[in-house]
Amino acid sequence: MPDEIESRERARWAAAEPTWALWEVMRAATDAGYVLAERLGLPYNDVRALGVLTESEEPVGPVELGHRLGMRSASATELVDRLERTGHVRRVRHPRDRRRVILELTDTGWHAVMAELGPLLARFDRVAEGLDPEGNAAVVTYLRAIADEQRAYRGTT
Repeated sequence: MPDEIESRERARWAAAEPTWALWEVMRAATDAGYVLAERLGLPYNDVRALGVLTESEEPVGPVELGHRLGMRSASATELVDRLERTGHVRRVRHPRDRRRVILELTDTGWHAVMAELGPLLARFDRVAEGLDPEGNAAVVTYLRAIADEQRAYRGTT
Protein backbone atom coordinates (compact mmCIF):
# COMPACT_ATOMS: atom_id res chain seq x y z
CA MET A 1 0.00 0.00 0.00
CA PRO A 2 1.63 3.25 -1.11
CA ASP A 3 2.28 5.84 1.58
CA GLU A 4 1.82 9.57 1.12
CA ILE A 5 5.31 10.13 -0.31
CA GLU A 6 4.99 7.30 -2.82
CA SER A 7 1.50 8.41 -3.84
CA ARG A 8 2.80 11.92 -4.52
CA GLU A 9 5.77 10.60 -6.51
CA ARG A 10 3.62 8.20 -8.54
CA ALA A 11 1.86 11.27 -9.93
CA ARG A 12 5.21 12.68 -11.07
CA TRP A 13 6.91 9.68 -12.69
CA ALA A 14 6.09 6.19 -13.86
CA ALA A 15 7.87 3.06 -12.64
CA ALA A 16 7.28 -0.67 -12.45
CA GLU A 17 5.74 -2.03 -9.25
CA PRO A 18 8.97 -3.75 -8.14
CA THR A 19 10.75 -0.40 -8.54
CA TRP A 20 8.23 1.30 -6.26
CA ALA A 21 8.60 -1.48 -3.71
CA LEU A 22 12.39 -1.24 -3.84
CA TRP A 23 12.21 2.54 -3.46
CA GLU A 24 10.13 2.00 -0.33
CA VAL A 25 12.75 -0.44 0.99
CA MET A 26 15.52 2.09 0.33
CA ARG A 27 13.61 4.81 2.18
CA ALA A 28 12.95 2.44 5.09
CA ALA A 29 16.64 1.49 5.15
CA THR A 30 17.57 5.14 5.59
CA ASP A 31 15.10 5.41 8.46
CA ALA A 32 16.56 2.24 10.00
CA GLY A 33 20.02 3.81 9.78
CA TYR A 34 18.82 6.74 11.89
CA VAL A 35 17.28 4.34 14.41
CA LEU A 36 20.52 2.34 14.54
CA ALA A 37 22.49 5.53 15.16
CA GLU A 38 20.15 6.51 17.98
CA ARG A 39 20.36 3.05 19.58
CA LEU A 40 24.16 3.07 19.35
CA GLY A 41 24.33 6.60 20.73
CA LEU A 42 26.20 7.77 17.64
CA PRO A 43 25.62 10.49 15.07
CA TYR A 44 24.14 9.20 11.80
CA ASN A 45 27.35 9.94 9.85
CA ASP A 46 29.27 7.75 12.29
CA VAL A 47 26.96 4.84 11.47
CA ARG A 48 27.40 5.58 7.77
CA ALA A 49 31.17 5.47 8.34
CA LEU A 50 30.89 2.06 10.00
CA GLY A 51 28.95 0.89 6.95
CA VAL A 52 31.65 2.15 4.59
CA LEU A 53 34.32 0.34 6.58
CA THR A 54 32.30 -2.87 6.70
CA GLU A 55 31.45 -2.87 3.00
CA SER A 56 34.75 -1.71 1.52
CA GLU A 57 36.76 -4.29 -0.38
CA GLU A 58 39.94 -2.23 -0.03
CA PRO A 59 41.42 -0.67 3.12
CA VAL A 60 40.03 2.79 3.84
CA GLY A 61 41.97 5.62 5.46
CA PRO A 62 40.51 8.64 7.24
CA VAL A 63 40.79 10.93 4.21
CA GLU A 64 39.13 8.44 1.86
CA LEU A 65 36.40 7.82 4.42
CA GLY A 66 35.73 11.54 4.50
CA HIS A 67 35.53 11.65 0.71
CA ARG A 68 33.05 8.78 0.63
CA LEU A 69 30.89 10.52 3.21
CA GLY A 70 31.17 13.92 1.53
CA MET A 71 33.07 15.43 4.44
CA ARG A 72 36.07 17.69 4.69
CA SER A 73 39.27 16.25 6.10
CA ALA A 74 38.95 17.96 9.50
CA SER A 75 35.39 16.71 9.95
CA ALA A 76 36.40 13.18 8.95
CA THR A 77 39.26 13.28 11.47
CA GLU A 78 36.80 14.29 14.21
CA LEU A 79 34.48 11.47 13.17
CA VAL A 80 37.29 8.91 13.26
CA ASP A 81 38.52 10.23 16.63
CA ARG A 82 34.99 9.83 18.01
CA LEU A 83 34.65 6.27 16.68
CA GLU A 84 38.06 5.41 18.04
CA ARG A 85 37.18 6.80 21.50
CA THR A 86 34.00 4.71 21.58
CA GLY A 87 35.99 1.60 20.64
CA HIS A 88 34.24 1.06 17.30
CA VAL A 89 37.30 1.54 15.08
CA ARG A 90 41.07 1.60 15.37
CA ARG A 91 43.79 3.12 13.25
CA VAL A 92 46.35 0.62 11.94
CA ARG A 93 49.17 0.67 9.42
CA HIS A 94 48.26 -0.23 5.86
CA PRO A 95 49.37 -3.83 5.18
CA ARG A 96 51.24 -2.94 1.96
CA ASP A 97 52.17 0.73 2.52
CA ARG A 98 53.38 1.16 6.08
CA ARG A 99 53.36 4.96 5.65
CA ARG A 100 49.56 4.98 5.38
CA VAL A 101 47.04 4.59 8.17
CA ILE A 102 43.81 2.71 7.57
CA LEU A 103 40.75 2.14 9.69
CA GLU A 104 39.49 -1.17 10.99
CA LEU A 105 36.17 -1.94 12.58
CA THR A 106 36.91 -3.47 15.98
CA ASP A 107 35.25 -6.61 17.31
CA THR A 108 33.60 -4.39 19.90
CA GLY A 109 32.24 -2.15 17.14
CA TRP A 110 31.02 -5.09 15.08
CA HIS A 111 29.30 -6.70 18.08
CA ALA A 112 27.64 -3.41 19.08
CA VAL A 113 26.21 -2.95 15.60
CA MET A 114 25.12 -6.59 15.30
CA ALA A 115 23.45 -6.51 18.72
CA GLU A 116 21.17 -3.80 17.33
CA LEU A 117 20.85 -5.10 13.75
CA GLY A 118 20.47 -8.78 14.66
CA PRO A 119 16.76 -8.54 15.51
CA LEU A 120 16.06 -6.69 12.26
CA LEU A 121 17.96 -9.27 10.24
CA ALA A 122 15.99 -12.02 12.01
CA ARG A 123 12.79 -10.30 10.88
CA PHE A 124 14.12 -10.33 7.30
CA ASP A 125 14.82 -14.05 7.63
CA ARG A 126 11.26 -14.69 8.84
CA VAL A 127 9.91 -12.91 5.76
CA ALA A 128 12.15 -15.03 3.52
CA GLU A 129 11.06 -18.21 5.29
CA GLY A 130 7.48 -17.36 4.33
CA LEU A 131 8.34 -17.54 0.63
CA ASP A 132 8.35 -20.72 -1.39
CA PRO A 133 11.67 -21.73 -3.03
CA GLU A 134 10.69 -20.14 -6.36
CA GLY A 135 9.74 -16.90 -4.63
CA ASN A 136 13.03 -16.87 -2.74
CA ALA A 137 14.94 -17.48 -5.97
CA ALA A 138 13.07 -14.67 -7.75
CA VAL A 139 13.74 -12.20 -4.92
CA VAL A 140 17.43 -13.08 -4.80
CA THR A 141 17.78 -12.79 -8.58
CA TYR A 142 15.99 -9.42 -8.63
CA LEU A 143 17.93 -7.93 -5.71
CA ARG A 144 21.33 -9.06 -6.99
CA ALA A 145 20.52 -7.62 -10.42
CA ILE A 146 19.50 -4.34 -8.77
CA ALA A 147 22.78 -4.29 -6.82
CA ASP A 148 24.65 -4.79 -10.10
CA GLU A 149 22.73 -1.87 -11.64
CA GLN A 150 23.59 0.35 -8.67
CA ARG A 151 27.27 -0.55 -9.05
CA ALA A 152 27.05 0.23 -12.77
CA TYR A 153 25.40 3.57 -11.95
CA ARG A 154 28.28 4.38 -9.61
CA GLY A 155 30.65 3.92 -12.56
CA THR A 156 28.75 6.28 -14.87
CA THR A 157 28.98 10.04 -15.04
